[in-house]
Amino acid sequence: MTIKQFDVWAPRASAVTLRLREVAASDEAVDLAAATAAASADPATTDVDAAGAGAAGAGADAGAAGAGAGSGSDGSLRSVPMEPRGDGWWTAPGLDGFIEADYGYVVVPADSDNAPDDDGDSYADAGGPGPVYDAVAPSVGDEQVLPDPRSRRQPAGVHGLSRSYDPTTFTWHDQAWKGRQLAGGEIYELHLGTFTPSGTLDAAIEKLDHLVSIGVDFVELLPVNAFNGTHNWGYDGVLWFAVHELYGGPEGYQRFVDACHSAGLGVIQDVVYNHLGPSGNYLPLYGPYLNDAAANTWGSAINLDGPDSAEVRRYIIDNALMWLNDYHVDGLRLDAVHALHDSSDPHLLAELSTEVDALSSFLGRPLTLIAESDLNDPVMFTPRESAGYGLTGQWSDDFHHAVHVALTRETTGYYEDFDSLAALGKVLTEGFFHNGTYSSFREKNHGKPIDTDHTSSWRLVVANQNHDQIGNRATGDRLTASLTDGQLAIAAVLTLLGPFTPMLFMGEEWAASTPWQFFTSHPEPELGEATAKGRIAEFAKMGWDEASVPDPQELSTFENSKLDWREAEGGAGASSGSGSGSGETRHTKLLRLYRELAVLRREAPEFTDPRFTQVSVRFDEAARWFELRRGDISILINFADAPVDAATIDAGAAAGELLLATADVLADARPATSTRPPLGTLPAHSATVYRRP
Repeated sequence: MTIKQFDVWAPRASAVTLRLREVAASDEAVDLAAATAAASADPATTDVDAAGAGAAGAGADAGAAGAGAGSGSDGSLRSVPMEPRGDGWWTAPGLDGFIEADYGYVVVPADSDNAPDDDGDSYADAGGPGPVYDAVAPSVGDEQVLPDPRSRRQPAGVHGLSRSYDPTTFTWHDQAWKGRQLAGGEIYELHLGTFTPSGTLDAAIEKLDHLVSIGVDFVELLPVNAFNGTHNWGYDGVLWFAVHELYGGPEGYQRFVDACHSAGLGVIQDVVYNHLGPSGNYLPLYGPYLNDAAANTWGSAINLDGPDSAEVRRYIIDNALMWLNDYHVDGLRLDAVHALHDSSDPHLLAELSTEVDALSSFLGRPLTLIAESDLNDPVMFTPRESAGYGLTGQWSDDFHHAVHVALTRETTGYYEDFDSLAALGKVLTEGFFHNGTYSSFREKNHGKPIDTDHTSSWRLVVANQNHDQIGNRATGDRLTASLTDGQLAIAAVLTLLGPFTPMLFMGEEWAASTPWQFFTSHPEPELGEATAKGRIAEFAKMGWDEASVPDPQELSTFENSKLDWREAEGGAGASSGSGSGSGETRHTKLLRLYRELAVLRREAPEFTDPRFTQVSVRFDEAARWFELRRGDISILINFADAPVDAATIDAGAAAGELLLATADVLADARPATSTRPPLGTLPAHSATVYRRP
């Protein structure tokens, strides 16, 4: 079924009226201050003016901002009664072709039994704050005007009217871009709001040359869909088709992807299909988007297998195809797929991968789907022909946990089971640590084994730091805060030269000193308070100090999480670290190492060899040395605080061709020749890479 511009799925409605005001070309430029004011407004005190843009009753400034975002010559919204077209869909007769407009819908419930209850759904029953939509959507007179579930723009915030956007009007310059396969690639994860001082898509474009210099192949953006407030991790999104206005909106997003492709970089977009945010979630007023009988960590599950679930599944798949087609995105990272409640056959993920593969064939470029899953189940990337879901790959947290414990010796909570170098060895050679073994954190057996004889190792995406593993710590502290430069170098070597697809987290490459903390900007006081309390409660099982948890709602929590790019450039704000007194900082030293690792990764085919059978390990738990073999290349690691005699590892064998020694790179003191006599001593906290003779 073809969906026309203003068509809307509303099976819970007895009548639907489209309210719209056409937008003149002069109105297209959205005042950033106006959008900020709209996003900052408490929806409980927000009304809509005759122009259809959010105007906060709390003050004249916000009201003026709302008018600036959508006012027109006569300031009127006209009404178009919609007609049912079958299967719960409604259409606006007489409105053909694309129309530039601010618009929304007045939805009359079919009956009280078919409408959500006063709390909206079972979010509160699941332990989280309930969705906020009662009496806070924009209103004109006595009408409650709801935003479009498929809205492409929300210049007045998620509680305001939607605005049309035609993605085909953008002029692309990436005709020569043929895509990039995940195999052999390197991913860089970033959050737009904290990646640069201004936190916009256009500002991020200015940093693409830096990413190229460290060997990045894909830029992975944390969610950019519309959410309430000015800043957020992005996982509280409620309008999945709209790009957050303060990042630059849909056209800013297209500019960013276009620039990435010009720089030779693919783009992976993080998308959230397992839950909806608590503020601005109007979908239950339209139809059964949520499954109140099932819940996950964030509240009611998405309705994937209940009555009318076919249209909900279509909503998700259409959103995925939108990013890949309209915005030329190269892949999607699927958030927390273990929270998808779906008993259907095929599973939503298999259905999604089928349609994405079909689109890939049509577009003639690779399209990637990466699952975030804590199930440790290879079904994610097993081909559909073998009863799998057919995704390209999945995140593997076991790698992070094993590396983290080997370096920090932290063993609280879910780190407990990884308290040995044997755990690191198992992850590197088998992919998952928990592959049917007992998990003390979960208090049950967990995971399934990977068929390493027939599986490519690059299907696992790994990181020694990422937004979750940093941001979900009590203070958002990076490894930089607790490890030496040498230990950070070891983490880099294992990630970039190991057998899996490496992913870096923004700033990791220069040992950024800034934390990355959990931050929100809920305009509703009750949501802000509930979020702060819930945050503290999360850390009980990890044994972290609850008093040290920063308030997510404080602006300083967000501001403190912004990268300080002066560190990467060795300027003001850069901190000195361990090592020589050459005037260099730890930031510039680590950045040099990451750049050299990027070159090495491209020069030696062993580092992108996808065969598990070409990976082997040796280690000594007591002496704390570890060897990772990749074909003929040996990576010797000394985790210990003291030097280790290399003869105890290699029994005096010739070292062969030296490829990289982290201690030398950090000191910027390279040997005169790439070959040398048998290895003597491995410095503390170091890694040495060489090709065996």
